[in-house]
Amino acid sequence: MKIVFVNRFFFPDHSATSQLLTDLTFHLAKSSASLHVITSRQVYEDPDAILQARVNICQVQVTRVRTTRFGRTNLLGRTLDYLTFYLSAFWTLFFLLRQGDIVVAKTDPPLISVVAGIAAKARGAKLINWIQDLFPEVADAIGVGGMRVATGLLRSARNWSLRIAARNVVIGNGMAMRIVGEGINPATIAVIHNWSDGCAIYPVDRKNNELRREWNLQDKFVVGYSGNLGRAHEFETILDTAERLKDNKQIVFLFIGGGAHRDRIEEEGKKRGLTNILFRPYQPRDQLAKSLSVPDVHLISLHPSMEGLIVPSKFYGIAAAGRPTLFIGSKSGEIPLILQEAGCGYSVEIGQVDEASRILREVAVNTELCIDLGKRARALFDQRYDARHAMSTWDTLLASMANPITRI
Repeated sequence: MKIVFVNRFFFPDHSATSQLLTDLTFHLAKSSASLHVITSRQVYEDPDAILQARVNICQVQVTRVRTTRFGRTNLLGRTLDYLTFYLSAFWTLFFLLRQGDIVVAKTDPPLISVVAGIAAKARGAKLINWIQDLFPEVADAIGVGGMRVATGLLRSARNWSLRIAARNVVIGNGMAMRIVGEGINPATIAVIHNWSDGCAIYPVDRKNNELRREWNLQDKFVVGYSGNLGRAHEFETILDTAERLKDNKQIVFLFIGGGAHRDRIEEEGKKRGLTNILFRPYQPRDQLAKSLSVPDVHLISLHPSMEGLIVPSKFYGIAAAGRPTLFIGSKSGEIPLILQEAGCGYSVEIGQVDEASRILREVAVNTELCIDLGKRARALFDQRYDARHAMSTWDTLLASMANPITRI
């Protein structure tokens, strides 16, 4: 039996879906005789990069198919990249799959589950959908142009791929409820949270953190935002809070990463005269323990319309680094419920600048409180979200594929 994963990016690419897929496949390769990944020859941040077409990495057979390489800068080019990946991935799957094989489709590009489902049905293979976000709902929620006309058709196609799947792996309870609401059999749904590696990401003491010294933040209380500054996230409340606290010389806001809103946030900060905002680029994966330990408290934001459609994966790295979280969005969302249960952070609604400012002032002057919240975050991480928990659940799920469907 072969296990074949399909996703547009894979090692050595450092995008989020690629890192998760890399972690899982490298783990499974230790015990699986035949493990394959079908991916593109691109790198997320560099569409002009061309990776080797066929390679064996840590006992994983990697096939990188040909696609156009317009990148993410315009909608038409991105659509063509998607279409050519669909065609190449289908062709490769059709000739690779055999009766009883397993194909695991992630959600990059959107609707790759449909392509994988058609190939699986044709070849007698079993389909697992590993759902990182719900498309087309996500595109509709962030206002992608022209989506409303096609939403119904795309949703029907997506739901077909969910109905025929042996398993549908989702990354949160809210997402599970969403697809049950679409009429998907609950017995096929498994909730496996995304993860971080607790051996690679761990709390680094503030006084001994080289990056805090390098970035001249030793004597500051650092409020951090690390990761994608994307369209699903809300930043107006963060900017307003930074403006409210701009006269507090102790508190600094640090953005580490990039994305669609990076330039706008930087420009808006300059326009408002916010000298308490700093920017740094994405940090290498082997530096994440240090970079995620630079902030004393981390920010996570999410538009309420996105709840159940995505889960901010940055939370797992924050918890691994032993830092508390201030969440901005719906207080009834996935992350706020976790923070409340574990007592490792705070939540405010969008626009609650007074409350966000009050919380940050409180933890900035109460070092013991901040440290205690961080210890609770790491304890929660060790209990639930370390990579070993997810790997064990994936092992069980894949082993069950030879048996009748049971709830995971």
